Amino acid sequence: MTALPVRVVLDTNIVLDLWLYKDPATPALQEALTTKTVQWLATQVMRDELERVLAYTHIVKRLAFSQLTAQVILAQFDAHAQLLPIAAKALFICKDGDDQKFIDLAAEHKTQLISKDKAVLTMRNRMARLGVAVGKSFPANLPG
Repeated sequence: MTALPVRVVLDTNIVLDLWLYKDPATPALQEALTTKTVQWLATQVMRDELERVLAYTHIVKRLAFSQLTAQVILAQFDAHAQLLPIAAKALFICKDGDDQKFIDLAAEHKTQLISKDKAVLTMRNRMARLGVAVGKSFPANLPG
């Protein structure tokens, strides 16, 4: 019997770390996505945010430096993310409204939430009460 994949929600900064910055903290996540041992849950709004961020001047410069295009990063999103409907508001509200969509989706599906955003990370204990592990890298662990 095959184990079900671990479900994750990835903040936009983690997506950039994976495919643009090649952050040294991401190989385990990259491998898990490639081997499908992780199921990345996302929404169209998250993809739209990534597309918008990829047009920021400093990101465009980094893309050029890395000999990548926004289309290459978006193709990775499309290849690995499972698009779902926008989630209902979670019990807990993030101070940064831009991050609420990640909180909501992770809470609704009781997934890991991978983010380096301080506003998200400060919610770690509250999210754990909802069965959501929040961390800066994969795998995120519930606080013990």
